[in-house]
Amino acid sequence: MSTVQVSGPVQAAIPAQTGVSWRNWLKLLRPLIGLIFVFTVFSVRAPDTFLTSFNMRILMVQTTIVGIAALGMTMVIITGGIDLSTGSTVAFCTVCIAHLLEKHVPPALAAAGGILAGLAVGVLIGSLITAIGLSPFIVTLSLMAAMRGAAIGTSGKGGVVYPPDAYRGTWIDSLLSLSGSRWWELIPPGPWVLLILSLLVAGILRYTKFGRHIFAIGSNEQAARLCGVNIWRTKLLVYSISGVLVGIAALMQFSQMYQGDATGAVGMELDVIAAVVIGGTSLLGGEGTVLGSIAGAFMMSAVANGCNKLGYENWVQMIVTGGIILVAASLDRLRNRRSA
Repeated sequence: MSTVQVSGPVQAAIPAQTGVSWRNWLKLLRPLIGLIFVFTVFSVRAPDTFLTSFNMRILMVQTTIVGIAALGMTMVIITGGIDLSTGSTVAFCTVCIAHLLEKHVPPALAAAGGILAGLAVGVLIGSLITAIGLSPFIVTLSLMAAMRGAAIGTSGKGGVVYPPDAYRGTWIDSLLSLSGSRWWELIPPGPWVLLILSLLVAGILRYTKFGRHIFAIGSNEQAARLCGVNIWRTKLLVYSISGVLVGIAALMQFSQMYQGDATGAVGMELDVIAAVVIGGTSLLGGEGTVLGSIAGAFMMSAVANGCNKLGYENWVQMIVTGGIILVAASLDRLRNRRSA
């Protein structure tokens, strides 16, 4: 297997991520080609409702929450891991934010509290995986149930915490608002946050030693360990960063709903994983891009939005989405067989 030319002993453990061959270009552009195809289909089928400026703004808002969580999931899956607790953690973090606002904590501190809650969950997951050696699947499956229970238990009866109306109209209630009429308000703050975080995570993966270690672990963890990569520290940092990003996604979820809903975000982890897999990140680890994951998130939002515009029922959307995921996973499997 060819390798990336980087300094240090980690070189031998990292598969090629760069190159000018047509196969590498096709691998990079495939998620964008799929996104363009989906947009073309729905633009032809629903030209008056789908491809409008207002609907494109709706798509950006719909993609923001899943897209931010997908950034962390991309790093996790590249290491060969998985996180099934994303939806439950988002629900728990929204309840934390609502509770803090209920106690008249300033919005900035309430938002920080929700993000710190996500960080705490990420650190817990990373610690259980690295210190005890448990499987990421088992750890996050357990946390999926535990965090949902924690969210319901802390929210009280009904499972929903409503913050005071005094904070309506403030920035914490406007991150995904489409009500602005001035030109600089046409795109709300949330999608800009997604863009900045995407550039940051992409830069980490491509230009830092930490990013090279992430790819090395996912490609061959044993080889990475023999090459001097600190597996324990790298995985703990990956899950911690992912927890922070889940906390930010929860902040966006809270802003959109303006409530802490312990029963919300059910199945979000499947949407996030699907976006990452559709975007070309290999479930076997060692391969993936931020651009692909964001394209995958947009594709999922476009499919759901387009099906709504065409009047399809929910079960049809689920079948279409499942089919896309199956095709993406099959292509990933075939690609890995050819390169084996």
